[in-house]
Amino acid sequence: MRVSKRATSAIALSAAVALVATGCSSGDDGDTAASADGAIVVHGVQPENPLVPSNTTETGGGKIVDWLWTGLVEYPNDGGAPRNALAESINTTDSKVFTIKIKAGTKFHDGTEVKAKNFVDAWNWAAYSPNGAQNGTFFADIAGFEQTYTTDPDGADGPKKAPTPTTDKMSGLKVIDDQTFEVTLSAPTAVFPTKLGYSAFMPLPDVFFTMKPEEFGKTKPIGNGPVKFVSWEDNALIKLTRFDDYNLRDKMKVKDVDVKLYQDDNAAYADLLANNLDFMEVVPTSALAGDKWKTDLGDRGRSTVTPSTAFIAFPIYDKRFANPKLRRAVSLSINRQEISDKIFFGTRKPADSWANPLTPGAKPGNCTACKFDVATAKTLLADAGGFTGEMVFYYNSDSAHKDWMDAVAQQVKTNLGIDARAEGVPTFAVFRQNINAHKMTGPYRAAWQQDYPDVENWVNPLFITGGSSNDGLYTNPEVDALAKQASGAPSLEASHEAFAKAVEKVDQDVPSIPIYFYGQQSGHSEKIKKLELNNVGEIDITSVEL
Repeated sequence: MRVSKRATSAIALSAAVALVATGCSSGDDGDTAASADGAIVVHGVQPENPLVPSNTTETGGGKIVDWLWTGLVEYPNDGGAPRNALAESINTTDSKVFTIKIKAGTKFHDGTEVKAKNFVDAWNWAAYSPNGAQNGTFFADIAGFEQTYTTDPDGADGPKKAPTPTTDKMSGLKVIDDQTFEVTLSAPTAVFPTKLGYSAFMPLPDVFFTMKPEEFGKTKPIGNGPVKFVSWEDNALIKLTRFDDYNLRDKMKVKDVDVKLYQDDNAAYADLLANNLDFMEVVPTSALAGDKWKTDLGDRGRSTVTPSTAFIAFPIYDKRFANPKLRRAVSLSINRQEISDKIFFGTRKPADSWANPLTPGAKPGNCTACKFDVATAKTLLADAGGFTGEMVFYYNSDSAHKDWMDAVAQQVKTNLGIDARAEGVPTFAVFRQNINAHKMTGPYRAAWQQDYPDVENWVNPLFITGGSSNDGLYTNPEVDALAKQASGAPSLEASHEAFAKAVEKVDQDVPSIPIYFYGQQSGHSEKIKKLELNNVGEIDITSVEL
């Protein structure tokens, strides 16, 4: 399971959008001048991969991709439904064939015009499995995907390689003219237009197809968003600057954005307090006790809720974790309320469902494996044959996860008698590389920050066989069949009911463990006069005024 990055939900935003407004009116000439030539420094971590939208599946690179690119639709900060961004119109009569017309005259950062072919070419590249795009399966709805995307029949570590696809272009994509393309799905899919704001669906410039993806994403990522790339110094700094030819609604008010890549949240928090950091999404847990962060930051602090969930994921490819009774035993041995109260001081809510309840279509309370039941946990562990050796719970130590991961490991040790401990991996990038290489030797921290506002996003990427973020290689043919039925349902209501049935099967298998629903405490510097957060707590850099 990955840490995802992009989402907005009409349901969640009314509670989650945060507006900071202090000082003079934004119409004041002095403030306007300060913003126009100003710069901000925001907290970040080293991205896992070079910045290619369809190969970026985690928050470190994900928020930067979201700033560098603009998609067909966007998810407003004000709580509204998804609306057109680069799309002029998205029309369908049957939820199977969509005619998409894009706005004329928009540009990539290299000055070339964004055309319909840039979407079609980008989607085909991502869906062609030999290219290795981690988001490739997001195009599974489109007719012809099965001919472009193949998987290893023996799994990632099997003796056979995936067969070569028969084509590198999906039959369901057709360029009509420079501003128009047609998408034919393999079955009616009501949620398809909602997905189109997710970064996997971003356009790529012609030059991308003349370069190695790694070179493009690391040295010259060219998007079509409100900021453009300047430079990237590993584990130190990513520099962005305003794209002056951007002509859509969300134009930048400040000029430069520096993303400072930290390895220690406490160091970042110290910079925030000293006004050397202009925005930090999540203050460290050390600042939560006694509401210390409120005292430290005053009106520079913000609290919000987000449609995001923290998980513990299992490497099911490791035979020691293949038994669902063992996985359920571990889950039932964890006291989520105690973690919420003692580690997060009530700022996180114990998870009791597989999809965050702020998500459209999510069913509250459907995680029976989330209960705290030590007696049943011990019985299940015995039925599973026990656990031999050390159970190490891994997390990335460049963000504030040590305390709660230590607590999880200690509870498993105390309640089940397993020799359990938590161990940090120095950087998020290395942590994610180990996960994607299927090299994890114990349960590990994961999270899901929804990519688009529908419960489908909490099932297909995570739990279907070969899903883009099914990192533990979980597979259940019944879940696959139910999810396929749900994806092709004629209405969102029917789709949500069918996904609920799939989740019932997931709940029995416990491929991962929901731990808590996110709350978020953020802070900004004194020079910020105004900013907005989207519902996943990321700073909307186009809203910032100094």
